[in-house]
Amino acid sequence: MQQDILINWSPQETRVAIVESGSVQELHVERSLERGLVGNIYLGKVARVLPGMQSAFIDVGLERAAFLHVADVWHRQPDGEAPHSVKSTAPPIPIEKQIFEGQSLMVQVIKEPIGTKGARLSTQISIAGRLLVFLPQDDHIGVSQKIPTPQREELRNRLQTLTGTQEGGFILRTNGEDATDAELSDDIGYLRKAWARIKDASLRLPPQSLLHQDLSLLQRVLRDLVCESSQTIRVDSREQFEALQAFGAEFMPMATEKLQHYKGERPIFDLYAIDEEIAKALARRVDLKSGGYLIVDQTEALTTVDVNTGGFVGARNFDDTIFKTNLEAAQAIARQLRLRNLGGIIIVDFIDMVREDHRESVLAEFRKQLARDRVKTMAGGFSQLGLVEMTRKRTRESLAHVLCEPCATCQGKGTVKTARSVAYDIFREILREARQFNPREFRVVASPQVIELFLDEESQHLAGLSEFIGKPVSLQSEAAMGQEQYDIVLL
Repeated sequence: MQQDILINWSPQETRVAIVESGSVQELHVERSLERGLVGNIYLGKVARVLPGMQSAFIDVGLERAAFLHVADVWHRQPDGEAPHSVKSTAPPIPIEKQIFEGQSLMVQVIKEPIGTKGARLSTQISIAGRLLVFLPQDDHIGVSQKIPTPQREELRNRLQTLTGTQEGGFILRTNGEDATDAELSDDIGYLRKAWARIKDASLRLPPQSLLHQDLSLLQRVLRDLVCESSQTIRVDSREQFEALQAFGAEFMPMATEKLQHYKGERPIFDLYAIDEEIAKALARRVDLKSGGYLIVDQTEALTTVDVNTGGFVGARNFDDTIFKTNLEAAQAIARQLRLRNLGGIIIVDFIDMVREDHRESVLAEFRKQLARDRVKTMAGGFSQLGLVEMTRKRTRESLAHVLCEPCATCQGKGTVKTARSVAYDIFREILREARQFNPREFRVVASPQVIELFLDEESQHLAGLSEFIGKPVSLQSEAAMGQEQYDIVLL
């Protein structure tokens, strides 16, 4: 299916939409202030060596000096399944015998700075591509442990053939399991070019210079998102269009041919009402064209999708109504998973179907739609309870986590106590306080809804409580308080 890629760029945020047949299929958002440092490669200068801590502080040009421990100083490892995890049985060479103050050192950030602590560094360099990780200091050819063992040796042999005798090692990532030789070769070429640029920069630039930064979302569009079915890549910024042309000319010349600078008067995302689609992708309910709807609930452990017929009664009988609703839902669910970038365990509750052929048709359609996903998915059949269990690989934060935060009022529960429930909590708390303390007066500070209830429907109960404890109870409305928040002040 033909697709268009639209890029809306501003200094603070980059948004990318993938559109197929006029419908948005994927959304990617990156904010300039939220780009991390992990993966960045610097030419650092050793500021201090601390033999007692077997560590060193490296000045890489950041606000705080970064930290290098002796365990993160690279040594050539014996060939094995995963060079990152190989631990030598010999005692490590003391750090003071490996590096010295004032030395220039190529280092890579492996942990973000937190609070007062600087970034953590390693001298083992790795460069991530779309399908592979390049280890320029190793000769190891490895395969992700998550790929089943029977396929691992075959993939390793394929990769060995493609990489040839040139220096450097590679690790095949999980999403490269089904990649073609051409795709792997493209990734190998990109990674070798990136390393050549890093080496060249390390010889030209002074210490404390950034040599390599993980690709921005704009650049990842050319590397990761463009495929044979991509017709155009339209970007609404002349500056970024030229920057992408330069990047693509060096690394992805085929993708560069599809680049276009969008000069229209209307915002580029208005062409396909993409802002409306973003709003819908953050909603809990998704309406289907037939009148049915989905309810999508994302939790810490898993995501649940519930299918409902709603007002759809258009078919000749109830079985056909259910079947057609489930068929449409199968297409919509697969699209919503891509749009919202939902990962992990996903449980789909289709409407119960009596006929086995209907169940098989819905499951076949669902798997067909999931097969279009560039992220790896795996769906089982219907369980004894009529549920479909599936998984989708987590590649990045979901759209809701990127654009939203938990509600300050409900703390992410999605519901709050009623004003009456809060009022009764306050009654109990006043009784509890009255047994322990002997103030002149109790003052209740709460939201306007709760105070209004005390003044109206609960006024009699409040007066009875005041009489029972023998103390006056005054009320103070605080508009800034949420409905569940309150304070009881002892005066």
